[in-house]
Amino acid sequence: MGSRIELVRLLDESGTEIGTADKSLVHGSNTPLHLAFSCHVFDGEGHTLLTRRALTKLTWPGVWTNSFCGHPTPGESFEQAIVRRAAQELNLRVTAIQPALPDFRYRAVDASGVVENEICPVFTAVVVDDGVISPNPHEVSEWAWAPIVDVEEAVMAAPFAFSPWLVRQIAEGIYTGGTLPN
Repeated sequence: MGSRIELVRLLDESGTEIGTADKSLVHGSNTPLHLAFSCHVFDGEGHTLLTRRALTKLTWPGVWTNSFCGHPTPGESFEQAIVRRAAQELNLRVTAIQPALPDFRYRAVDASGVVENEICPVFTAVVVDDGVISPNPHEVSEWAWAPIVDVEEAVMAAPFAFSPWLVRQIAEGIYTGGTLPN
């Protein structure tokens, strides 16, 4: 039995959906614009969950990033996709999902020449059940709960150690925009 095809939603420059494509075939040297999301998960003490991307990831292997990212499938809402990816990547349940940077968009090229080209709204969420994490090793190699100020300082000191989208999200105010959960 083969692996299930995961479809991503292709977009035109205005953000209008124009079709779908197999996720495994989309990311390359000429990645079409597509829909994605980023999520920053918080615990009850004001820490955010950082994850280190697995070394087997196609794009930015081994770099530290926000809690998790993903692509909403056709017909799937952002909230549904966030709940699904939290479970798939981290075996984690989240609640209180809120938009934080709803207009976030980026294009970045990694060292191997693979391009990310996404309209990628950014969300925050709160961990359920004390944040017991059991990451999928194909997605996440390490993880840590960190105070926001420490994350901001680390990204400013060594941006190369973090995903380009996390660096940009911090520059655009993900942690200072007043959208953090209470």
